[in-house]
Amino acid sequence: MKVVKHLENEQRPEEQTGSSKSAYIQIKKFHFVMLLFLVVFLAAGITTFALAFGDEKVVTAGTERKEFEKLYNAFDTIQDNYFKEVDEKKLVNGAIDGMLQSLDDPYSDYMNEEEASSFHESISSSFEGIGAEIQEKDGYIIIVSPLKGSPAEKAGLKPNDKVVSVDGKNIQGMGSTEAVLLIRGEKGTTVKLVVQRPGVSEPLNFSIVRDTIPIETVYGEMVTDTIAKVQITTFSENTSTELITILNDLQSQGMKGLVLDLRQNPGGLLNQAVAISSLFVPEGKVLFKVEDRDGNIEEVKSEQKENPDIPLVVLIDKGSASASEILAGAVSESANVPLVGEKSFGKGTVQRAQDFADGSNMKYTTEKWLTPEGNWIHEKGIVPDYEVAMPEYANISYVDPEQELKLSVASTQVKAAQQMLKALGFDPGRVDGYFDEATQNAVIEFQKQQNIEQTGILKGESTILLMEKLRDLIQANDPQVQKAVELLQQEVK
Repeated sequence: MKVVKHLENEQRPEEQTGSSKSAYIQIKKFHFVMLLFLVVFLAAGITTFALAFGDEKVVTAGTERKEFEKLYNAFDTIQDNYFKEVDEKKLVNGAIDGMLQSLDDPYSDYMNEEEASSFHESISSSFEGIGAEIQEKDGYIIIVSPLKGSPAEKAGLKPNDKVVSVDGKNIQGMGSTEAVLLIRGEKGTTVKLVVQRPGVSEPLNFSIVRDTIPIETVYGEMVTDTIAKVQITTFSENTSTELITILNDLQSQGMKGLVLDLRQNPGGLLNQAVAISSLFVPEGKVLFKVEDRDGNIEEVKSEQKENPDIPLVVLIDKGSASASEILAGAVSESANVPLVGEKSFGKGTVQRAQDFADGSNMKYTTEKWLTPEGNWIHEKGIVPDYEVAMPEYANISYVDPEQELKLSVASTQVKAAQQMLKALGFDPGRVDGYFDEATQNAVIEFQKQQNIEQTGILKGESTILLMEKLRDLIQANDPQVQKAVELLQQEVK
């Protein structure tokens, strides 16, 4: 298979050296890299994707092993004396779940048959839900990142949002696998989330209509006549193939420089991260390192050859996690590619996943992964070379379309709506959360522009359109993309 086939015969300048970072990618015939860690996967929460599920059998604990005497005694006591008949299988599952929970590791978890089936489904096909990556942290379910174009993104969920309840059920202390089953559901059904957002005093209420979430992971476009932007939203089974197709198409449109957007990318399949990193890193250069608990370190290197050069800049933010951090670290430290944006999420551990005969599954952390220079970014993240913040209006809180905002109403929802109106050029007069006549007039002007009924009240369609127009504004005035383009224009001739 050819990778960006039109570039194979082009002669480009060699990489620059020195203290300043040159921005080049190396692209050639694509070889899928078979790694020693075929069963390793990197994830950013329960809906992250497994690389493979091993066929190893779970070691059977014989009765002669003294360390299990206490466990057997507890099992027999409950089975014989509990005031109701017990389910033996449930007791055993609970014991396994308890062992993994005792590790105090949000990335180690037990999944029953239903949870494991859902987990497998998310690896290779579309699924029905809201489209958000989550993880358990300190007893809470945290949003790592909403997927591009998903109901979660459209509703306004953001990284680091803390989910307090699902359909009225408090989920504090719940594991991420269990939470996923509550949040997912059939297309067309509605799930109600109560979310606590950092920096916002009052909880936010989200009513999100579930939909089919396709595993389409690569999106590309030309942002200038010569510079393209490609967004990778997650690393799934076909991501590298999708990327190759899109890069070839963009090259035919005149691509001479590339912005690779890893923002809001929560991770996924390790083999895909390795394959894509290898496209951008010269043969023999280290992509990342893996360190086991005994301190033994193994290096994973690029196997790329014949590297034409195209200027490259990579975008990261606080929603970039796991496999996307591997890619960012690899191109930064082994190919001198500049990183632009905000500090990444910080997930620096490796998990293995193992199936049980009954269809249940457990995943557990086995190693650390390190950047090519040996940095462990766990809970620290990767700091970009050029730190560029998004505008304040990119962080405006969600407004619930089911709430009616009108004259004399005072709330944080009104304040968020006023901030949106002001960002879009409709002066509400104030942004303190009190809905007065000036705010009403701003709403009427907005409704007039959108050719909808001019009620001066924000609810339903008006609220949804307001949030959509704000998203359009953010995309059209993205300072992180603008900085990346500026850097590339210095390289593209």
